[in-house]
Amino acid sequence: MVDDKEKNMKCLTFFLMLPETVKNRSKKSSKKTNPSSSSSSGSSSGSSKLPPVCYEIITLKTKKKKKMAADIFPRKKPATSGSTTVQQYHQQNLSNNNLIPAPNWQGLYPTIRERNAVMFNNDLMADVHFVVGPPGGTQRLPGHKYVLAVGSSVFHAMFYGELAEDKDEIRIPDVDPAAFLAMLKYIYCDEIDLAADTVLATLYAAKKYIVPHLARACVNFLETSLSAKNACVLLSQSCLFEEPDLTQRCWEVIDAQAELALKSEGFCDIDFQTLESILRRETLNAKEIVVFEAALNWAEVECQRQDLALSIENKRKVLGKALYLIRIPTMALDDFANGAAQSGVLTLNETNDIFLWYTAAKKPELQFVSKARKGLVPQRCHRFQSCAYRSNQWRYRGRCDSIQFAVDKRVFIAGFGLYGSSCGSAEYSAKIELKRQGVVLGQNLSKYFSDGSSNTFPVWFEYPVQIEPDTFYTASVILDGNELSYFGQEGMTEVQCGKVTVQFQCSSDSTNGTGVQGGQIPELIFYA
Repeated sequence: MVDDKEKNMKCLTFFLMLPETVKNRSKKSSKKTNPSSSSSSGSSSGSSKLPPVCYEIITLKTKKKKKMAADIFPRKKPATSGSTTVQQYHQQNLSNNNLIPAPNWQGLYPTIRERNAVMFNNDLMADVHFVVGPPGGTQRLPGHKYVLAVGSSVFHAMFYGELAEDKDEIRIPDVDPAAFLAMLKYIYCDEIDLAADTVLATLYAAKKYIVPHLARACVNFLETSLSAKNACVLLSQSCLFEEPDLTQRCWEVIDAQAELALKSEGFCDIDFQTLESILRRETLNAKEIVVFEAALNWAEVECQRQDLALSIENKRKVLGKALYLIRIPTMALDDFANGAAQSGVLTLNETNDIFLWYTAAKKPELQFVSKARKGLVPQRCHRFQSCAYRSNQWRYRGRCDSIQFAVDKRVFIAGFGLYGSSCGSAEYSAKIELKRQGVVLGQNLSKYFSDGSSNTFPVWFEYPVQIEPDTFYTASVILDGNELSYFGQEGMTEVQCGKVTVQFQCSSDSTNGTGVQGGQIPELIFYA
């Protein structure tokens, strides 16, 4: 037993003193074994009776000059602008971007995840390279077939499938280099690094190479950053990528904030099919003149994309049959007379027929849809169980009534319901405001008429304001009018309104007495 221990200790000592690097071993093991050395090593194994692992270590020999750690792992130049990001990779090819302090770097990282991360964008042991990006904007990136195959079924088929091709360099012209690096970072490091300007390209790469968890993260990122400004573009992309959940979220935003979405620059970037689907939308919450003007703006940009002259004829040409999806006969007469009728897009016969549609008892047949859109029905969240009035309150002297609220689902606040005069009919001037962490998201100054009843009276924002879940917002109003009005009492801290749960808490901005238990702003008016 003592002899076996001594032999094992000698073998271990020999292993620790071995001067070869991992790279030398891998190269040596890939070469064909010399028959003579093989037979001699066999006899050595029989006489020493060492464990197989020690036998393999002892027989690994090399005549090549030993490389130092600095030769194998060259150090990076000091960064001048902080840590390297995926956006920086887009501008320069960083090869061997990991700083390895010693040859036995494997022992420095306790998990396989950390050791794999060392290989990310690293030429060390790379057995394939990708030339990513369109001509003139390519970037050469190293890869390791085994790691890639474990992370993607497409890479597995590419490298180890029945039709696998043994190529040292693979060209990928349809993927953005920054997006490809973001995908590699997920495969190697199990880290998701997304940016607003590359997330769509990353989603495309994740879909192409079937990396579903990264694709889901991209969709979640897009959903959280969804707004009226980008909803139309994301709608187009979500249909392309076949992401029904993202498509539904886009429609929710477009329906509720239709006028903002139609006036956004992104609307002009959508494809023709997406344009048609928006113009057909029954629940589009917008005036028809806004829809008409948005379609003309899209047509102007489409003419530029097709290298057509910016003429009325070409605008109508690129719109094609989509023009008849605009419900021109449902416009207000003033909007039609001062807008669509003078745009030049309609023919003389179409203009005359639509004027007759407005005025004549016997209406002509039209190619345009003549039924008004349904739009959205606003919901009202009432937070008080009763209301009252007293001779000495509720008074308004330029002071602010305010309350904070949070929802558990994304909604769009369209306005507030407010109490009116308790002393007969009166007119009020109301400045309403919606803030998040001190930042004003929406405000409006308008008037409303109170008939002396205890009913609430709606006051609207110019555009509905998008409200994200699980965050407190501050609703405020400053009223000017009859000194005495109704006020709410028996307020609730939590109200269930349809599928939306709303929580209320007091606001430090309130200087006129409004709080959770009583006061003004009895209703939140919203779309969900």
